[in-house]
Amino acid sequence: MSRLTIAALCLAALVTAVAGPLVTHIQAQGTAQRVRHVVVFKYKPEATPAQIQGVTNAFRKLATTIPGITGFEDGVNNSPEGKNQGFTHVYLLTFENAAARDAYLPHPEHTKFGQVLRSSGIFVDAFVVDYVSTTTR
Repeated sequence: MSRLTIAALCLAALVTAVAGPLVTHIQAQGTAQRVRHVVVFKYKPEATPAQIQGVTNAFRKLATTIPGITGFEDGVNNSPEGKNQGFTHVYLLTFENAAARDAYLPHPEHTKFGQVLRSSGIFVDAFVVDYVSTTTR
């Protein structure tokens, strides 16, 4: 084999060894920066569907008034496992990145929503989990 062929093969092996992980890292960074904010509410048993819908509508409005929110989903627990401990309504917000989530937390509209929630008379408790996905698909 000529020196040129050997050099070309070495270069090809080096590019393959470096490019694969680099591409994977770049792809992961694009999705890994998004922050998911999961909020689950427990309402009083006497809360009416209309009252709960009012809270949901107020929460949903945040996605159109606070910058950095790229997604909003809501739904009602339907797990057959019975492990929800009375928490029934799930809200999933997606933020562009951690900075957007951090700006959301003290945002005046978020604060106003908290006041609406507490004054609704139907709110019992909430738990919140934030995460950055470690898997890409």
